[in-house]
Amino acid sequence: MTIQSVTDGVHHVGLTVPNVVETAAFFVDTLGFKQVGSRADYPAIFVKDKGVVISLWQVQDAAAVVLFERKNTVGLHHLALVADRDPGLDAVHARLSSTPGVEIEFAPETLGEGPSRHMMCSIPGGIRIELIEPATKSNGA
Repeated sequence: MTIQSVTDGVHHVGLTVPNVVETAAFFVDTLGFKQVGSRADYPAIFVKDKGVVISLWQVQDAAAVVLFERKNTVGLHHLALVADRDPGLDAVHARLSSTPGVEIEFAPETLGEGPSRHMMCSIPGGIRIELIEPATKSNGA
């Protein structure tokens, strides 16, 4: 018996960050997301690209922050986003390379056996972001 999926895609992703204003500014000013809401009482800021909403939540006690260590901590390993073909992954890499608080883990490279490509970085707040440039029919998909 085959069980059908009871879900249909990602509605939103919630991330707790050390500085919600700084991280929201990264998504808006560097990646071109739009701020679509906020909550002053938590505080939280909500940003959206063409398809996904990211809820950014401020940690309550900055002195007690424990940064994620991808090989030993249970939780979000990384957030993978599709890189828009215009401007393309290389242009996004160049922008991220000159953005304060961004650490490039690796530059654009072939994903698996290709032809899709990807890159990985950490953004302000310590969240790991993977950007993927999917293959197209013209490049071998």
